Amino acid sequence: MYDLYYWPTIQGRGEFVRLALEAAGAPYRDVSREDGGKAMMRLMKSTFGASFAPPFLRQGERTIGQVAAILAWTGPQLGLAPNGDSDRAWLNQIQLTFADLVAEVHDTHHPVDTMAYYDDQKPEAARRSRVFCKQRMPKYLNWAESVLATNPSGADWLVGGGLTYADLSLFQIVEGLRYAFPNAAEWALKRTPRVTALHDRVAALPRIVAYLKSERRIPFNEDGIFRRYPELDAPAT
Repeated sequence: MYDLYYWPTIQGRGEFVRLALEAAGAPYRDVSREDGGKAMMRLMKSTFGASFAPPFLRQGERTIGQVAAILAWTGPQLGLAPNGDSDRAWLNQIQLTFADLVAEVHDTHHPVDTMAYYDDQKPEAARRSRVFCKQRMPKYLNWAESVLATNPSGADWLVGGGLTYADLSLFQIVEGLRYAFPNAAEWALKRTPRVTALHDRVAALPRIVAYLKSERRIPFNEDGIFRRYPELDAPAT
């Protein structure tokens, strides 16, 4: 049994961990959705082994924070990582690159002050989002496309010949980009057919189908990382 600690009302970074647990059929508790985040806050204030910020995952006496570290730890346990140190290091590199992308998405609506409201930094957010939609989003997706195209085991998955946690994360990124920037995402995804095909492949996995239909899947909203502000969306032309 895994215990996941994350904010109870958003997908956020916790969703990358949820997707791995769901795809593997692993037993887990989304603890903050049961207690409103009380246990998470206690753990964050603890003096031993506290993570800087959620999500963090506990199994037995071990608690790990940071999405990429959680997935590198649990991936082999869940059957979502390849065999061999070099392939696992490459998988971790891909996941860390996706973490960079997620951080840039966050900065489109909070480019100046993470503690201030979006309404307090709209001009800066508009400028940051123009660059993201026209340059950064296509660059990241083109990179993922090239990873798929050059995978020695074929272009179905990012690493090796089977599903890994990075594939699930790329699925979530595509979902989020389509929600937050529907025009720009459509433009970029038309130019990255392998990324689009991987998204569709993950979306068709039986456990993911069931999860997406369930109440466990929190809808996108304007408190998470991927936020829909139409004024920030622009085709990357």
